[in-house]
Amino acid sequence: MTWGLKAFPRVTAGKAPSPSPAASNMVSLTDFQRIGVGLVGFGLFFVLFGMLLYFDSVLLAFGNILFLSGLVFIIGFRRTFTFFFQRPKLKGTSFFLGGVLIVLLRWPLLGMLLEAYGFITLFRSFFPVAFGFLGSLVNIPVLSKLLQKVGDSGSVV
Repeated sequence: MTWGLKAFPRVTAGKAPSPSPAASNMVSLTDFQRIGVGLVGFGLFFVLFGMLLYFDSVLLAFGNILFLSGLVFIIGFRRTFTFFFQRPKLKGTSFFLGGVLIVLLRWPLLGMLLEAYGFITLFRSFFPVAFGFLGSLVNIPVLSKLLQKVGDSGSVV
């Protein structure tokens, strides 16, 4: 295989190469949003890892801080503030942020219980959308075959 000039797309001055059809369907993220996705991912990892290690308060606190800062990076400070401090969501916000504060004060079990209740009340309207999306995954051929095989294995044990 030779690597000549034909292997690379030609870019002329002032013209960018046309994107592929698959690239046009993808969601474009800014650099801050990409950083936010990473922070939210690491935050969720640390929260789950802290729960696996018998509610380690340091890991849970670190995960909470990363999750909240990632959320700010993804949707912006103003939209995060307006989401959390809407009048109908104040109860959920107070429980969620109170739980974060309790975890930071090293009461991890109580803090995570408060956070879980606050999370459920905050995102109550989002759950039907998420469950609808998960229900639509059954229409994917590979997953439907996998789910059928799992459902057909009627082992009682």
